[in-house]
Amino acid sequence: MADSIPEFDLIVLGAGSAGLGLALFMTRADMRVLLIDRTAEDVGGDCLNHGCVPSKALIHASRQVHQARQAAQFGLEVSGKADMAKVMDYVASRQAIIRPHENPDYLRRQGVTVEIGQPKFVGRHEVEINGQTYQGRKLVVATGSRPRQLAVPGAEQVRLYDNQHVWDLRELPARLLVVGGGPNGAELGQAMQRLGSQVTIVQHGPRLLPHEDASISRVLEERLLAEGLTLHLNAEVTSFSSPTHARIKPTQGAEFGLDFDIGYVAIGRQVSFEGLELERAGVEVDDDGHIRLDEHLGTSNPDIFVAGDAANSLKFSHGAELHMRLLVFNFFSPIKKKLNYDHFSWVTFTDPEVAHFGLDEPELQKRGLRYERWETDFADDDRAVVDDYQYGRLLLFIEKNRLPIPGQTRRILGGAMVAPGAGELVQELILANSSGLGISEIFNKVYPYPVGARINQKLIVDHQEITPLMQLGLDVAYKLQ
Repeated sequence: MADSIPEFDLIVLGAGSAGLGLALFMTRADMRVLLIDRTAEDVGGDCLNHGCVPSKALIHASRQVHQARQAAQFGLEVSGKADMAKVMDYVASRQAIIRPHENPDYLRRQGVTVEIGQPKFVGRHEVEINGQTYQGRKLVVATGSRPRQLAVPGAEQVRLYDNQHVWDLRELPARLLVVGGGPNGAELGQAMQRLGSQVTIVQHGPRLLPHEDASISRVLEERLLAEGLTLHLNAEVTSFSSPTHARIKPTQGAEFGLDFDIGYVAIGRQVSFEGLELERAGVEVDDDGHIRLDEHLGTSNPDIFVAGDAANSLKFSHGAELHMRLLVFNFFSPIKKKLNYDHFSWVTFTDPEVAHFGLDEPELQKRGLRYERWETDFADDDRAVVDDYQYGRLLLFIEKNRLPIPGQTRRILGGAMVAPGAGELVQELILANSSGLGISEIFNKVYPYPVGARINQKLIVDHQEITPLMQLGLDVAYKLQ
């Protein structure tokens, strides 16, 4: 008699941010869970192994080096380049601290069944791995994404790194070519410049961070230029004529050559379901190979769902967390929630940081929503003055009432900030945006002086409709401080 097929309440393919969260939560809810990933080293996903954790550790190290050089204005003398081997040892040590909670043995101790290998669907509820078939009542595809490769003539002869392989560097390159000016390219490029490389970023669009408002991106560009980076905007790498020579073609103007030592490719990420045999599970894909999803992250098979980068939407670790929370809620609730990014936020961890939340201006215009655009620099902010970041900028989109009603407060629909620590400074704005709080909540708040977050109130005070007596009182209070 053949052995029966092991059955699980949930089978999760992929042990990244989405898969780990789902597996642990459902196990704690007394569900039988099978978690599958290709290798033990892949557990933890891109965030632990190649993305968030190592990149922020690298940024931390580069900031220490940069601040040491900045201290020269106070009489200290600092020279030389960073030791890349020591920097990468530090990066690895930070990963090692987190890894004990993101590995197969730890997960098994929590009650999760973990299998390592290449899975494939063999039925609508069945997955095969290492010659064994497993059945799941519900299944989630959370297989992540991988860096998009640079497909130009001559690329095969060049030392091109991406976020999966750059952590193997042990020597600091004298000249680094970064292809792509999104968050990944901007973060890595600035960090390497601060460590001692001469960095050139080539960006095909008109500005860095193309998903940010132009006024925000411009501030970051000016700061990077001031640190010595070279930016070629509206340009693309067309070919490599040698292992250390690239041809660059601007949108306007003649093609030119650029010498470098190694390259870093940051032109986006792509998903692939090669080997999963989705068709055997009744899961449909579109012409681009992406899984067709409904508004609940469901597929054409009502018992199979997708989460994280595999959903091919916003590719962030906390985007995977959002998907995980949605799926958990819908697994247990008869009333299903829809996927909604209206209050989603992200941070680019350059220096200054760029924080973004809620709806941006193109989306507000697309929806026909009435709003006002409020923005300010940090020139008159006391904390910015003493900490030397008066270049900072805050942008808010504020609900515009059709019929003003006394006592009615308007909501914050979205916004962005560029400043040191912007990701922390905007948290109260994110809370207001996601909770539907009005601007009066921030207007009426008393901040400890001189915290950086007072800039949020200053912008609202500058635009809020208040009586002359209230304004006089506010002016006096600010001057007394």
